[in-house]
Amino acid sequence: MSLHRHNPAELSPPAGFSHAVTATGTRLVFLAGQTALDQQGKIVGDTLTEQFTTALGNLLTALRHAGGAPADLARVTVYTTDVDDYRAHAPELGRIWRRLAGRDYPAMAVIGVVRLWDEQARVELDGFAVLDEPGPA
Repeated sequence: MSLHRHNPAELSPPAGFSHAVTATGTRLVFLAGQTALDQQGKIVGDTLTEQFTTALGNLLTALRHAGGAPADLARVTVYTTDVDDYRAHAPELGRIWRRLAGRDYPAMAVIGVVRLWDEQARVELDGFAVLDEPGPA
């Protein structure tokens, strides 16, 4: 599997994302939207940063279970109910990303939404990864 991140000099320098990602591999993993749900199905955390930490952890747990790693992520979309709050906490969210997922950034977008499925949820992440090895049995 090979992911190549493309950040052309003609575009604004990316911060916390890649402008484009090309991928070669044999298996795609589509990751469902993950919020800050715990194992009992309850939203944990009151702040966007607390919920982002759990939601990203949930996304990475699903990816690991499918046989992938954070560096295999080709695309992640972040949905938030408060884009201003997301922007205000972007440096902290970046530190959380680097701690949990490393510095190999996928192509990303942040999209403001009126609400998410769980009314208490402030952020949701979904995405897809490209893997080379065969899937789990």
